Amino acid sequence: MKYPESVLTRNRKGGVEVRRLLSRGSFVKYDYILADSGRVSEGGKFSVILKSDDGKDEHYFMIPVAGGRWMAIPEKGAKERKVWNEKTDKAEDA
Repeated sequence: MKYPESVLTRNRKGGVEVRRLLSRGSFVKYDYILADSGRVSEGGKFSVILKSDDGKDEHYFMIPVAGGRWMAIPEKGAKERKVWNEKTDKAEDA
């Protein structure tokens, strides 16, 4: 199959790859703070929920590791969550 040049990229080995869309949607990103002090918890860990248009949300815990990198740990089984919105002082659906 012939792909447009705009979707092609090269990998580290020099091979040609196609950037293929898997889903489209929006996301929610939230971090964790200590309830008693308001300080950011555990080195800045955060979560990302990828909200797909087809309703199949994916939740990833993002944990800092050495070298300024992040490890993404997928959560098995989606569940409803609430997050605190500091701008409105209210809990919201994630």
